[in-house]
Amino acid sequence: MLKRIGGWRAVVWFAVAALCFAWAAGPAIAGEKIIIKAGHVLAPTEPTHLALLKWAERVKERTGGQVEIQVFASSQLGSNRDMMEQAVLGAGVLSHTDPGYIQDYYANFGVLNGPFLFREWSQARRLVTSPLVKEWAETMRKEKGLRLIALNWYFGPRHMIAHQPLRNPDEMKGKKVRVPPNIMWKETIQAMGGAPTPLEWAEVYTGLGQKVVDAAEAPLSTLVGSRLFEVAKVVTLTGHFKAISGFVMGEKFFQGLPANVQTIIEEEGLRAGDELSAMTIAKQEEFMNALKEKGVTFQQGDAAAFEKATQVVYTKFPQWTPGIYEKVKAALGS
Repeated sequence: MLKRIGGWRAVVWFAVAALCFAWAAGPAIAGEKIIIKAGHVLAPTEPTHLALLKWAERVKERTGGQVEIQVFASSQLGSNRDMMEQAVLGAGVLSHTDPGYIQDYYANFGVLNGPFLFREWSQARRLVTSPLVKEWAETMRKEKGLRLIALNWYFGPRHMIAHQPLRNPDEMKGKKVRVPPNIMWKETIQAMGGAPTPLEWAEVYTGLGQKVVDAAEAPLSTLVGSRLFEVAKVVTLTGHFKAISGFVMGEKFFQGLPANVQTIIEEEGLRAGDELSAMTIAKQEEFMNALKEKGVTFQQGDAAAFEKATQVVYTKFPQWTPGIYEKVKAALGS
């Protein structure tokens, strides 16, 4: 295990393992102090982090101080995949994640991260709270021990940041584009013309600066928060993904919580997600202006060309339930 995860991640894993033994003693009793560690890989200045702090504040208030959600930014609890594995093992963690990672536990979730899937956030909000997605979540909970708390945390269209414009598949051809270690990103970037290059988010700043990769992609808020504008100065507006994220918790730990605490955590997770989503939509121009002030120039990508090129992605996942893409489009109202 040390060899696989290495260094500081090994320290995190052993600490979590020790906590798992403590938590295995039994469910929390009324009035007992409950500590939950909520982690993400983003900067502490990002809207996701601020919304998570509000979630923690309201849970503490509604439980009379019984529940404390401790918030950790910038991969302090490990990568997205690390945190999800910790949750399944029984650790008291809320892991920030997205459908690209959740698909490792239930494959159908991967379609929600597909390119050019929806036009407006209102469509996606309806989808992620639909009976269809709730059915997937229930299957994942029963079969994999992972509970979906919320999936309505929207942080905007994802765009390309690079050292040169990437306006169409021809300009993307051969460019090494950072992707997280999941297959939807790989297939999408490849279909767009690029060469997908796996890299953990914590390594992107250095990788882009040293030209280990030619480009990365992220929402505007993350381009601001991660300070990638310091190492690359051209953003091409592609909107190839519209980023949906949320939080998961291990079912074992969740079932050890008092019933009222379970309800409060889920209600406030959805509430914080809706607040984040509204803030994200309202602040797109502000994020763009902040990047311009740092010397970033913007190019308009050929969305129609990229959309046409990436439709093949939806044929690359035989593990999906047959016809699931069509069902998702129907649930979107498109």
